[in-house]
Amino acid sequence: MPEKTNRVYLDYSATTPMVEEAIEAMLPFFRQEFGNPSSIHRFGQSADVALEEAREVIASHLNCSIDEIIFTSGGTESDNLALRGVAFARREKSGANHILISAVEHHAVSHTAVQLAEVFGFELEILSVDAYGQVDPDLVRKRLRSNTALVSVIYANNEIGTINPIAEIGAICRENGIPFHTDAVQATSYLSLDVQALNVDLLSLGAHKFYGPKGVGVLYVRKGTPILPCQTGGGQEGGLRSGTQNVPYIVGMSSALKFVQKNQTQWNTGLPILRDWLIEQVRQNIPNSALTGHPTQRLPNHASFVFEAVDSQKLLTLLDVEGFACSSGSACKTGNPSPSEVLLALGLSRNLALGSLRVTLGKDTTAEHLERFFDCLLDKVKNLRG
Repeated sequence: MPEKTNRVYLDYSATTPMVEEAIEAMLPFFRQEFGNPSSIHRFGQSADVALEEAREVIASHLNCSIDEIIFTSGGTESDNLALRGVAFARREKSGANHILISAVEHHAVSHTAVQLAEVFGFELEILSVDAYGQVDPDLVRKRLRSNTALVSVIYANNEIGTINPIAEIGAICRENGIPFHTDAVQATSYLSLDVQALNVDLLSLGAHKFYGPKGVGVLYVRKGTPILPCQTGGGQEGGLRSGTQNVPYIVGMSSALKFVQKNQTQWNTGLPILRDWLIEQVRQNIPNSALTGHPTQRLPNHASFVFEAVDSQKLLTLLDVEGFACSSGSACKTGNPSPSEVLLALGLSRNLALGSLRVTLGKDTTAEHLERFFDCLLDKVKNLRG
């Protein structure tokens, strides 16, 4: 196996390395500033100040009020709270029982919606997508009902990188008085999160996707949105997410977000050049391959493919032996031999969907990394087909 220093990480959609600024910001809150932010004394007051300063940073980035920011354990919990909390609140308030989600949601949304239907009696409807994985806003308009409790459409897809027209969909939901949620976990490093411009009522983030720590995230909840808590207790986070807040991780998350703000323009300029070079190399040199997701309206760091007559799990193993870390799609599906629901929703055959590869770039990716990677990829695909 290659030396650790020679390994190339190309799986930034699965997780990102923590930046030094975030690590340094966290350390005092593991040591001397260890107080519980709910405590009255100075130890608690110090922790509470750090908590609220972090909330201000995130609220500013989202263009919302500080009391609309709810700290959670990550994107999955944020998605769960959004769907369950709003679905139950809307049904209790008005009898709304219809949930509308896209066919390309992260499992944190899709599995939650399925449970709401199968266990709690909600009616779940799945919005179809086009061959690029995009949701048509007009289709959302046609599928809305008077009893629709909630609509959830992913901002940027984790498996294929496609960006959805969230602002348009949100405007349609707002016209009809229906809460609209988006999973923006993959979008944070590259896309605008201005919740006013996006017309969203709820938005989920996870820190480890933007160079912060694992185990912490955010749910934005617009004032006035009906929502019930899914975790009760001491009443922290406006009563929506009880439990002592994870102050070090929250501080690290806000520091990482500052890092994103400082570098986003540079990434959005440089990463598409590297991404497009790789896409072109695959298209020109690997026959019977195809790009998945939208050719242009996709995350700037995201390239995803399918290869005929290639087992993606075997390909990933061979690439890893040579020092290249990639995935076959969602990190949550790694090791699962069944084809991705997202790829099947695009109309791909089961066999082709089993030959998927996701390559995602980040702050440390270089042209030399990709040149070495492509040479290896070309060789391994030939070997597997041979």
